[in-house]
Amino acid sequence: MPRIFALLTTLLLLTACGAQTLEGPPVPLGDFKLGHNVVVASKMQMGPVSRAATEEEWTASMTKAIGDRFGRYDGEQLYHLGVSVEAFMLAPPGVPVVYTPKSVLIVKATLWDDTDGRKLNEVAHQIAVLETTSGESVLVGSGWGRNKQKQLDGLSFNAAKAIETWLLEGQEKYGWFGPDERVMPAEDETNEPVLQSPS
Repeated sequence: MPRIFALLTTLLLLTACGAQTLEGPPVPLGDFKLGHNVVVASKMQMGPVSRAATEEEWTASMTKAIGDRFGRYDGEQLYHLGVSVEAFMLAPPGVPVVYTPKSVLIVKATLWDDTDGRKLNEVAHQIAVLETTSGESVLVGSGWGRNKQKQLDGLSFNAAKAIETWLLEGQEKYGWFGPDERVMPAEDETNEPVLQSPS
């Protein structure tokens, strides 16, 4: 956990730009269809410079973001996603130019194949996401222009998108969502948060 907070502190001062939209068709994921959408936040840690957010707020926001993104898939095979909210920082108002904190979220994701009930990744995959920033929030920090709910929802959106990218990688490397899918071995997971900047 100390390494997670070190990463949060570093990322808090970074910026990322991009649009948050689900327009257009989803990226191809073979036979994927979302089954259970399980989000937990019971062990989450709040960064040292952050607005407070409850377990219930994070669970609701992440569950909606995952449902919105992956509910669009209509494959013939059910897969279940389990996501754990590990740590977060929700940027408070900062001092323009001198101190403009950005929000950060770290989650772990696990994928199950419903057919035989097995996990497709032996070790939960960790992802760190930054919030999407506007030109204004780059200068003054999102804590001035966005309320807590907007920050929560923006980070959840980006986390769901990063999970989608991870599923695409699993599809390419391990044949996920097809007839020859393989389990991702523990040695292929670094167990360090993988930074996903919104694009």
